[in-house]
Amino acid sequence: MKLYNTLARKKQEFTPANGNDVSMYVCGITAYDLCHIGHARSSVVFDVLYRYLKHRGYDVTFIRNFTDIDDKIIKRANETGMESGEVAEKYIQEFYVDMDRLNVERATVEPKCTQHIPEMVELTQHLIDKGHAYAAENGDVYFRVRTFEGYGKLSGRQIDELESGARIQPGEKKEDPLDFTLWKAAKPDEPSWESPWGPGRPGWHLECSAMSEKYAPLPLDIHGGGQDLAFPHHENEIAQSEAATDKDFARFWVHNGFVRINSEKMSKSLGNFFTIRDILAQFLPETLRYFLLTMHYRSPLDFSFEALEEAEKGIKRVYTALDQIEAALGRSKWKKSPFPEELTQELADIEAKWTEAMEDDMNTAAALGQLFNAVRLAGRIAEDKKLRQSEGARDLWTRIREDVAVWAQVFGVFGQQPADFLTELRDKRAERKEIDPDAVQTKLDERQQARKDKDFERADTIRKELEAMHVEVKDTPDGATWDVI
Repeated sequence: MKLYNTLARKKQEFTPANGNDVSMYVCGITAYDLCHIGHARSSVVFDVLYRYLKHRGYDVTFIRNFTDIDDKIIKRANETGMESGEVAEKYIQEFYVDMDRLNVERATVEPKCTQHIPEMVELTQHLIDKGHAYAAENGDVYFRVRTFEGYGKLSGRQIDELESGARIQPGEKKEDPLDFTLWKAAKPDEPSWESPWGPGRPGWHLECSAMSEKYAPLPLDIHGGGQDLAFPHHENEIAQSEAATDKDFARFWVHNGFVRINSEKMSKSLGNFFTIRDILAQFLPETLRYFLLTMHYRSPLDFSFEALEEAEKGIKRVYTALDQIEAALGRSKWKKSPFPEELTQELADIEAKWTEAMEDDMNTAAALGQLFNAVRLAGRIAEDKKLRQSEGARDLWTRIREDVAVWAQVFGVFGQQPADFLTELRDKRAERKEIDPDAVQTKLDERQQARKDKDFERADTIRKELEAMHVEVKDTPDGATWDVI
């Protein structure tokens, strides 16, 4: 298996440092607001990586933190009249609601910043003792960036380049503009904890270094997050962790690409900012999750509601095929007739290519392509009158169904009962087009009665009325069904 390592700037073969055990740390949310589509992408990307590592047989310790004290949380608390802890807990619970809907598995450990203050104080003191950090006269503690020779190795930035743009902000007591905050002295009416340098709270970068080392031996096998975290957040994590421990902090640095809205950067100021709930008001959670996997995780992802509609068509095709496979396998009699070996080999090639795609830097887009190839193969067999009644067809359909079940577990999509999902999808699409399912059913019942009465002109009129409502009628041996056009 190969993963793109931001630190090496290339794909490298991934093997754990400790036998079969994999440690993976991913930066979680700052809990002050509802999650947006950028959070959804990062969460789904690393959920699939977590699932795939387990699929390969690894024992994975997955650590994903919650930042539950921060300037943004304090600001939201002041705006709402809540305590900062209440704000953080509210949005942590909202995070779980969104992630459960997106079928994102819980991490093995989900530590909160405020529960690990002693570890952060200890790490800060250790850096001071080693000369890598210093306490300013106002109670702030800063990391001396120039004492860490490897600073910039993750982002590829040079000290001289950073120096030209560095400034000391009013109120800061830094020795050097490049230095970053480890501990912030308490301000009036803000939460604080006792420390050797006076009451205060940890800086943002500090928490991940302290918590990752507590729950997994260094170096971590994988450290992940969005591209926007590579600098300065992850760069600072490396500096403080490696300066303190004299060990590598993480072996592989994995970053997912940005989400763009209609080819523009997502921004509240541009009015193109969408929360997960904005999107799930119109589309099923599984459609959103599937859409997030249709591009390679390192590539920019252009989000639009039109793109979601295309994703909806794709996911519908797969579930329709799975429903047809279920129906075909419900037959009780099969013929012992010849079955082309090349079709069996075609499926074997598809299975191999699915694995190749996932092994090549978790290329979910290519892997999904192989899943579509498998269901298309199933459809070609169903269209052949001779083949579809053979035991060979039964065996190949069974194998395709089993393959999709395995792939669905890795992707976190295509795992529902096909008929149930297709009904749910139809109703969601009807909701978007303001179609009343009860009104449709009433018309279908009227049409059925007209057909019984042999009033075919009336039945045809009702069909046209339904078409005008964007409803397509499908007559089956079990009665009429409907879908949204």
